[in-house]
Amino acid sequence: MDAMWLLSGACVLFTLSMFSSGLSDLRQMVTARSVDNIQFLPFLTTGLNNMGWLYYGYLKNDWTLITVNSIGAALQTLYLLAYLFYAAEKRCLLYQILFSLGVLLVGYSYFHLWVSDVTTRLNQLGLFCSIFAICMYLSPLTDLTKIIRTKSTKCLSFPLTVATFLTATSWVLYGLQLSDPYIMVPNFPGIVTSVLRFWLFWQYPPDQLSYRPLQA
Repeated sequence: MDAMWLLSGACVLFTLSMFSSGLSDLRQMVTARSVDNIQFLPFLTTGLNNMGWLYYGYLKNDWTLITVNSIGAALQTLYLLAYLFYAAEKRCLLYQILFSLGVLLVGYSYFHLWVSDVTTRLNQLGLFCSIFAICMYLSPLTDLTKIIRTKSTKCLSFPLTVATFLTATSWVLYGLQLSDPYIMVPNFPGIVTSVLRFWLFWQYPPDQLSYRPLQA
C-alpha cells in the first residue's frame, strides 16, 4: 500500500510538472500578445488525451488518473483559450476545436450509450487511449531526421525530455502494480523515446544552454 501511495504521488507530481511546462508558452503569449513560434496542436491533442484518460479513470474509480487528467484538461483549456485570444487567424483554430469537441461527443455517446458492459467499455476505451498516448510519445521522433542532418538538438527541449522520462517511468510502474496493461504498455515508448533523446543531446549537444519554450 505504501508503494502504491508513493507511485501515485510520483505520477501526479511528474505528470503535472510536464503539463505545467506549457505555462512558459502561456507567459510568452501574454507578454508578446502573439502566438508566434508556439504550436497549437500539442495543446489540443494533449487536451483530448486528458479527456480520454479522465473517462477511463472515472470508469475504474482511479483517483490518480482522475486528479492528473482533470488538472491537465483544465490547463490545456487555459492554453487553448489564450492561444485563441492572441492568434491573428482564429477561424481555422475554431474549426479544429469544434471538430475535436465533436469527436469527444461521438466517442462519449459510443462508449456510454452503445457499449453497455462496463468491462468491454473499459477495454475498448483503454485500447483507444493507449494508441493515442503511444502516438503522442512517438511524435518527437518526427524531428529525428532534422537533428541528424543538422547535428543539432535545438528543436528539442531537455527539461521536457527529463519530465517525459520521469512521467513515463512512474506510470509504467503504477500500471505494473495495478496489473493494468492499458496504463503500463503505452508508457514504455515514452521511456524509449526519452532515452533516445538523451542520447541525441549527448551526441549533438545544443550550442547554447537556453532551450526553447516547452510544449505541454
